[in-house]
Order: sequence, then structure tokens, then C-alpha cells
Amino acid sequence: MVDWLPNLPVVWIGLVVLAGMVLLTAAIYAVVMLLAEGERAAALKAVSPGMLPPMGILFALFVGFLAVGVWGNADRADEAVADEASALRSVVILSDDLPPDLRVRMRALIRSQIETAMNDEWPAMEERRANLTAVPTALAGALHLAVGFDPRSDGQAVAQRELVASVEDALRARRQRIIVSDSSINAVKWAGLVALAALALCSIALVHSGNRTTARIAMGVFAAAVAVVITMLASQAQPFSGQLGLDPDALEQVLPRGG
Repeated sequence: MVDWLPNLPVVWIGLVVLAGMVLLTAAIYAVVMLLAEGERAAALKAVSPGMLPPMGILFALFVGFLAVGVWGNADRADEAVADEASALRSVVILSDDLPPDLRVRMRALIRSQIETAMNDEWPAMEERRANLTAVPTALAGALHLAVGFDPRSDGQAVAQRELVASVEDALRARRQRIIVSDSSINAVKWAGLVALAALALCSIALVHSGNRTTARIAMGVFAAAVAVVITMLASQAQPFSGQLGLDPDALEQVLPRGG
């Protein structure tokens, strides 16, 4: 599947996919009906309808296999963003126990990290070019600040431990977010899905080659179902891309507004 398709609005994805299925169905119908003439007509009409259920089962199993991966990636992406936002929110809350100058620095670092995620990392994830090569400077600074803090009381010592743990959780969630952002359905799986759909359409055309009206109706219904399936998969194949992609609202909600 071309990379630009998942970035379209869902309606446009559906229209593009439907147009493609119409062309594929029309081509298969034309070829089968051309072959179902003359001496070959009797042989093609004798194709057993019993082959249709196995083809449908194979197609359904393959769709289920793809759907599990797609929605699993979407769930992992959503969980990573939620965990990151929760961890950063904990850092902001725990920073209240730091001395005033350190509190201001810690909140400034968290603000910088969230703004970087929103302005730089999110566009990169939408285009599936984000990677773990660059070190998150703001989070690294927050971790060093938390580790280097010299607590003056038991409460501050507890706050330091929790701060370090929360920053590490944010780093871990960010890493997971970027890893999941590169997930998609590869070309081999898309090719397998389209091939199975084409074979099923061929089977329908062969079984109903004796009645062209029935063949057109059956093939049209199946093609429409395939278009719906492909649209659903394509619109959510990339967790951070397209109309249904995750946005940074959860991070924006924990953005520190002041010192």
C-alpha cells in the first residue's frame, strides 16, 4: 500500500479503495466471461460452488490476522502516549518539593520536552521518519537534575527517588511511542490481501459464469465488502498518521504553565 493513502481522510481512502476494487472486479469479470464462451463454457459452469466457503474463510482469517496487528499497534501507541503524559505529570507535581530554583528549572525542562514532542517529534512520527538516534535533551537534563539534587530532608529524598523514577518512565514511554510510530502493514501483507480478494472474485465469477447478472451482483457485493475492510485497515495502519492518528493532546494537557 502506498504511503500516501493512510494520510488521506477516511472518506477519500474509501473512495480510492472502492475505485480500485471496481477496476479489479470489472477486469476479473471481463476475463472470466470472455473465457466462459464456446467450448470452455461448460467446463467453467461446472466449477463447484463448494469452493466459495473455503475462499471466504481464508480471506476472513487473513483479515483477522492483519486486524489484530493494526489494532494492537494502535493500542500500544495510545498506551505509550498515556504513560508518557502520566509520567511527565508526576514530574511536574513532584517538582513542588524541590527548592524554588530547581523547581523552575525542572518545569522548564518538562515544558521544553513536551513542546519538542509536539512540534518536532509528532510530525516526524506522522511521516514515519522518527527514530531513537537523537537523545531527548530536555528529558536527559531533567534526569541529571533529579539525580544531582541534594535532598535536605526525608521528604525531599522521597521526592528525588520518585522524580528519577518518573523521568525514567517518561523516557521509556517516549521510546515505545517512537518505536510504534514506525509500525504499518508491509507490502507483502497488502499484496496477500489483494491476491486473496482477487482469487475469491475469480471463484465467484466462475461459479456464476452461467448467469452474468448473478455474477455481477455477487462480485459487486464481495468487492464492496473488501473495500470496507481495506479502508478500515488502511485508515488505522499507521498509529500516528492520517485522520485517525493519535495527536499530542494528552501531552499538551500536562504542559506546565508557570514556574
